[in-house]
Amino acid sequence: MADEPDFNAARYLLHRHLEEGRGEHVAVRTAAGETTYAGLSALVERVAAAYRALGLRRDDRVMLVASDEVPMLASILAAFHAGLVAVPVSTMFTGRELGGLMADSGARVVVCTEEFAEAVTVALGSAPEVEHVVAVGGAGPDVAPGTLAAHSWENLLALGDRALGEDPRRGALAATGPDSWALWLYTSGTTGLPKAAMHRHASIRTVCETYAHQVLGITPDDTTYSVAKLFFAYGIGNSLFFPLSVGATTVLEPRRPTPAVVHERLVQQRPTLFFGVPTFYAALVASDLPDDAFASVRMCASAGEPLPAPLQRRFTERFGVEILDGIGSTEALHIFLSNSPGDIRPGTTGRAVPGYDLEVRRADGSLADVDEPGALFVRGESNALGYWRRTDASRQVFQGAWLSTGDTYVRDAEGYHRCLGRNSDMLKAGGIWVSPAEVESRLLEHPGVREAAVVGVADGDGLDKPVAVVVLSDDAGDVPAADLVAWCRDGLAHFKAPRQVVLVDELPKTATGKLQRFKVRALLVEGRAPEAEASVPAADACVDECPVDCIYEGSRKSYINPRECIDCGACEPVCPVEAIAQDRRLEEGDEQFIADNAAFFTVTLAGREEPLGDPGGAAKVGDLETDTPLVIGW
Repeated sequence: MADEPDFNAARYLLHRHLEEGRGEHVAVRTAAGETTYAGLSALVERVAAAYRALGLRRDDRVMLVASDEVPMLASILAAFHAGLVAVPVSTMFTGRELGGLMADSGARVVVCTEEFAEAVTVALGSAPEVEHVVAVGGAGPDVAPGTLAAHSWENLLALGDRALGEDPRRGALAATGPDSWALWLYTSGTTGLPKAAMHRHASIRTVCETYAHQVLGITPDDTTYSVAKLFFAYGIGNSLFFPLSVGATTVLEPRRPTPAVVHERLVQQRPTLFFGVPTFYAALVASDLPDDAFASVRMCASAGEPLPAPLQRRFTERFGVEILDGIGSTEALHIFLSNSPGDIRPGTTGRAVPGYDLEVRRADGSLADVDEPGALFVRGESNALGYWRRTDASRQVFQGAWLSTGDTYVRDAEGYHRCLGRNSDMLKAGGIWVSPAEVESRLLEHPGVREAAVVGVADGDGLDKPVAVVVLSDDAGDVPAADLVAWCRDGLAHFKAPRQVVLVDELPKTATGKLQRFKVRALLVEGRAPEAEASVPAADACVDECPVDCIYEGSRKSYINPRECIDCGACEPVCPVEAIAQDRRLEEGDEQFIADNAAFFTVTLAGREEPLGDPGGAAKVGDLETDTPLVIGW
């Protein structure tokens, strides 16, 4: 794929279809109606002209906190068209979290739909660089007079019309190049605070011409429907990049996906390509949808996390459609490793997508042998340029042309890859590595299990042992936890079987449906699940062995002074994160814990030590620059 000197993703995805005679083909279907390629192209030109009339310049950021509707899609394309940077963010974030992303990105314009106006109102208080807010579909954020300009969607379009009437050049396609910024996507937060992965215009074409064209075989006759939303890397590829790259049709659904909503869209829109995530496929299998619900669908795809083989088989047996399981990442923009039509091996994520190179590496950087676990690295033209304002994290993840995925994999002699979990998910039991994914797959083979998550929890001797947290199927009836332990022992080596099974109503997930293992650990560690208590030592288990007094929060033992800790290991099961050490950064779970115990901590930031919080007062952990090394102590 040789890149021409000028390349703009909006022309590649949209405008060229008019030149090639596909202007009257339907680009978007929603419950409200249809939009043709010609209509979408005209809308994008109006929005791009409006952006310019607002004073936006090349590389300025436009943040989108919006539901999956035509204005959201058009706003993204208009940013590409005008040489701006589209920053779609999760609609599940709180106002405080959104404010952090607005400030981090330096967005000058925020586009939001009515249902997220309240959160955006809160966020704007932390984002002084925002100058304009555009409200779609009703009441917008509560904006104080004189602070910034508020616009309705209709007023924005009218502004674009006036700008085009005064100077048609305001609607011109920006002369971007293949390496120009096009899209920033914030990571989903499964491994810590979100970071913005910066993607080029050419990266968009790469994911279309590799996975979409060569694996999915997408054509202009296809109609795509994705339960993953546009703010997610997986979703923006499924619902925008892939269908528009060939002049196909995309189905947009603003509502939260449920089996009932999906069935409605399947019946009304008759999609041919369906995109989901494993947790949603599990929900579909457990639903009361008719067996012919997917009659129009020729192929399903799954990503976000590995698809267990038992779940894959259940879905295909129930609905008669195969699922292509693959894996991608926000940093790689979309899927780089996948099963293919006619070449599906359940329990694996397939082989490298054409155009990508994969390596499984040992800890020392050497290549792992066949069937030897190692860290997965990927090289491809869609890899992000790095993280915005996260130099240290960029150096760790983006290593030359290679991207460290953070996943542990094994590759067999035929080139099929099997995920063992995140690098940080692997645990040792009896000195032998155990893959949570393998144990979860065995649990999912049980007819009474809908979802499962396996994490390591230390026993009374401070040794990690696998513990399973399970959601039962609606029709499972009474399934004793002990039966599930026995089920695993029958199908796995005994050291891999969970020492305990905890039954819960639901598993914690991100807005994009990924399992949040650190919250599963916290569920067990903090004793919120009654059946977990047997695996966690009593709150005073290590008091006699610690040379300093311990802090208690209720009945839960917390940190001791790390400088005097003898590292006995006995307190680890009831600590939500690793012991605090010098020169470390906030990680998963730290922020809330420190906030809850602010009175006991000081923070040294930029050489200045000060109390982190007052007894009975609110800690300001969220105000810290968390990429700055912190020294946290008493």
